[in-house]
Amino acid sequence: MKFLISLHINQSVLDALTDEEKEALGNGVTAFMESTRKSGELIAAQALADPSQAAVVSVRNGQPVVTDGPFLESKEFLGGYYLLDVESKERAIELAAQVPDAAIEGLGVEVRQIMFSEGQLDA
Repeated sequence: MKFLISLHINQSVLDALTDEEKEALGNGVTAFMESTRKSGELIAAQALADPSQAAVVSVRNGQPVVTDGPFLESKEFLGGYYLLDVESKERAIELAAQVPDAAIEGLGVEVRQIMFSEGQLDA
């Protein structure tokens, strides 16, 4: 079963961390990726650029309309993700609890099952 663990970031929460807390967060991310890679459960992990660098694309009257910046005004934004292949939702939740962001109040870690990929419904 494939699951996406998405990381929801609040920049003001990150900015309030001490240097030691930021270092521990980075070390925790590295350890999490190493352990899930070693177990064969990690498919991919990506960090995303700041939302201020985003572009929102919509089509109106057959023409693309592009606006700069994030789609929604919000304190939280999608900061990255881990794509995992695990045995169960319970295992995905167990791994999500190991993501360092989960221990920091104000940051969010969400677990969602992948319903289809490459045009195929996953069971």
